[in-house]
Amino acid sequence: MKRIWPFLVPGVILTGVGLVWTLQGLDVLRGSVMSGSSLWATVGPIVLVVGLVLIGIAIAIARRRRRTR
Repeated sequence: MKRIWPFLVPGVILTGVGLVWTLQGLDVLRGSVMSGSSLWATVGPIVLVVGLVLIGIAIAIARRRRRTR
């Protein structure tokens, strides 16, 4: 029986970090060295998608566990 926490917790954290990095890279969130940088406008969405994939895996595991019970 697999647990969802190893996927869910990093997924939520990466999604939040990716969102902040994206907004900073797009200069929506200002006041940082990262603000207005195209590097963070590129890296942010990648990290955000990885986080969403991990959340999706956690949801799939939880659904599979529910079906087997």
